[in-house]
Amino acid sequence: MDSSALQPIYYDSHMHTPLCKHAFGQPTAYGRMAMRRGLKGIIMTCHSPMPDGFSSSVRMDPEEFPDYVDLVESAAEQLDGQIEIKLGLESDWFPGMDDWLRELHGRADFHFILGSVHPFLPEYKDRFYDGDSVAFQRGYFGHLADAAETGLFDCLSHPDIIKVMVAAHWDFRLVESAVAAALDRIAATGVAMELNTSGINKAYPEMNPGPEMLAMIAERGIPVVVNSDSHRPERVGADFGAAMAMLEEAGFVNMNFFDQRQRREVAIREVRRSLRNITTT
Repeated sequence: MDSSALQPIYYDSHMHTPLCKHAFGQPTAYGRMAMRRGLKGIIMTCHSPMPDGFSSSVRMDPEEFPDYVDLVESAAEQLDGQIEIKLGLESDWFPGMDDWLRELHGRADFHFILGSVHPFLPEYKDRFYDGDSVAFQRGYFGHLADAAETGLFDCLSHPDIIKVMVAAHWDFRLVESAVAAALDRIAATGVAMELNTSGINKAYPEMNPGPEMLAMIAERGIPVVVNSDSHRPERVGADFGAAMAMLEEAGFVNMNFFDQRQRREVAIREVRRSLRNITTT
């Protein structure tokens, strides 16, 4: 083992459970992978339950929320003293859902709340897509800023995920002004943004966000959290090395994680020294 390695200091704080109906493996399996990666811990952030059947095929049902809390707490007890497993949530922002989410976020002691806008959901497309693809993309970035301004979230997840929907025609230049306007608003809120490594395995094979948007985030001093968005245990901590290099190229020297919903900043160089086995998976 490298004698220069630090003790574990970083968390991977975006991952799911089978309750969302499209993830595999129990939280304990994710925790054991985190140990192999040299992480201090993980934060489970399964997709939030939503009312009235909203995108019910890709999330836990509302009545399953207590089961989710129990699942994470049980895993934390099983691996106590080996790895930290903490409770978080990936909550969907959608117009009119603020009160639902505010009440939901008060139902448990969360360490981290991700705010997500998922433009590929049928409910989102039905409401906002009118046939103009570029207008749809620009509107999505405006909704990211709307989400930040609610004060409901600690961090915004995979902030250019819409490029996956238009992979064959994605052109950042067409949305750059909308991105800039959204980031100006987000910067004013203090909400962090995520660098999501799972993007390299999607239809547009690039992390979310890509380098152009990440550079704009750096220019505005918006803090960034690196996460894997794991839906299988083997993805925990994967590609963090490439993500840290991307952060440094954009001008960052620090990265962030959350504990008890408080942001913690650590030097990229120290995180790099503390991790193991962080190549592509």
